[in-house]
Parts: sequence; C-alpha cells; structure tokens
Amino acid sequence: MIKLYCFGESGNAYKAALTLELSGLEWESVYVDFFNGEARTPEFRELNDMGEVPVMVDGDLTLSQSGMIQDYVSSKSGKLGGRSANQRREILRWVLWDNHKLSSQAGTTRFLMNFLPEEKRPVEAIAFLQARLKAAYATLNAALEGRSWLVGDSVTIADLACCGYLFYPEPFGFDRADWPNIDAWLDRIAALPGWKHPYDLMPGSPADRA
Repeated sequence: MIKLYCFGESGNAYKAALTLELSGLEWESVYVDFFNGEARTPEFRELNDMGEVPVMVDGDLTLSQSGMIQDYVSSKSGKLGGRSANQRREILRWVLWDNHKLSSQAGTTRFLMNFLPEEKRPVEAIAFLQARLKAAYATLNAALEGRSWLVGDSVTIADLACCGYLFYPEPFGFDRADWPNIDAWLDRIAALPGWKHPYDLMPGSPADRA
C-alpha cells in the first residue's frame, strides 16, 4: 500500500494525491500537522530532509517533490503519462513550468492572504505575486485554446500538476470567469471518474478541524 504524507491545504500534495487517485493504484493518506510544525520535527525530517509535503512511501522507496511523485505514479500505473517519448518530454516541460511559474506563486500568495494574521500580510508582496500569477494564467489559458488537455488527447500529469492550486476556495487572485479556457479545462478535470476536491481527498481540511 502506497502511503502519501499530506494535508488538505497543500496544493502540492493535492497534485500527488489526485494523481494517485486517478491512477487506480492503492494508496492511503497520512496526515501531517503542518500548521503546528510537524514537518519541521526531527522525526519528519528523517522521512524528508527538506521538511516538506508531499512525501510518498512505497515499500522501501521514499520520494518527495510532487512532480517526482507524479512521474513515479504515472510510470508504475502506466497511466497519465502520454503516448510517446515526445509527449513525455512535453509533460515534463509543463510540470517544471508549473512548479516554477504557477504553483510556487499561487501557493505563496494563497498562504500570505489566508493563513497569516491580517496585520502581517505584506500587501506589496501580494500585489507583486498576483501580477506574476496573471502572466501565468495567460500562458495556461493560451495553451488550452482549442485543446481539451495540455498534452495529447487525454489527461496527463501535466494537467494534474497545473490544476493543483486552482480548485481551492480561498482567494488568492484567481477568478475562473476571467480565463474561459482554464475554466472549461477545470470542469473537464472535475468530471473525470474518481476526481475529488482537495478537501475531500486529503485529511486535515478546515472542515475536519471545525
């Protein structure tokens, strides 16, 4: 049984969890109490010296970083990885782009706007990040023009990487109505058999702690 160390608010963990869920592999979640510092404990750092989620454990193999986990799950299941070597490289291009241009900015902006006390929120930094995000949304929206999926004719881990933060309800400067191609694409992802919202797929959601 594959174990995924994660928590509900993490968009990076959601990428790995959703990939596992749609792959058909058997897996279970292990809750990491991130907001109370569990990821920084010596015990967790023995699992991942980077002190981050997600972490996947499959037997003797331990992997961190969402893109690496997605690639492993795709290879093991034979799903979500494209149909050729060229498609696999294109998938990797989007996974790397997402990690640098989209998820890193979205995750930081969402954290600053929603998980810090209001008096500690850096207004200028948030505005700067939102401007960078707008450029990323434009890139993604343009790539989806006339296409159902980012690579090839079926969903891949490229899609599951780039959607990682875009299903969350907390505000961070993303309005689906402004980006019609992204909006339709998110609807297609949500219609996939087995899709679940991040707060339904992973433990530790705000509803769990209410």
